[in-house]
Amino acid sequence: MVKLNKIYTRTGDDGTTGLAAGGRRPKHDLRVEAYGAVDETNAAVGLARLHAGPELDAVLSRIQNELFDLGADLATPDTGQDLGYEPLRIVASQVERLEADIDAANAALAPLKSFVLPAGAALSAHLHMARTIARRAERLMTALAAREPVSRPALSYVNRLSDYLFVAARAANAEVGDVLWAPGKTR
Repeated sequence: MVKLNKIYTRTGDDGTTGLAAGGRRPKHDLRVEAYGAVDETNAAVGLARLHAGPELDAVLSRIQNELFDLGADLATPDTGQDLGYEPLRIVASQVERLEADIDAANAALAPLKSFVLPAGAALSAHLHMARTIARRAERLMTALAAREPVSRPALSYVNRLSDYLFVAARAANAEVGDVLWAPGKTR
């Protein structure tokens, strides 16, 4: 259970931050950068929710909660040591649910014939912003995974998330249409 009575602790004034399982890392550490990008993704999803209808809002609300799960997963490195508790990890069923969401949203969309520009309806633009931040989180997570353990479900989740946000952004443009890239149009 999380309990936050005091917001500032002054322990980060030295440029370090505490991980969930203990220990400190520099605030520029790749693990901290990765879960920071996950947090940014969550904030961008929150902005998108301001424009979402009830059905999409429910999915995005679930995703925001799962992004906290992902942050907790990343903030608790798997060192192989017994922590005295079961750390929160992204699980395969969360990835599978995102895949089902992607398939459901994509079923109603016309096949793409060009790349899509991140534009159109406000909801679409916000979802595209969240997608690009999720892709940055994914890049940071894969860089981290090259150095230390990151769970396979966590990596799969962030990859599927950006796919979901792309499809949801296209669906949000259903009334106005996708804004398509026109190669060399302004030459």
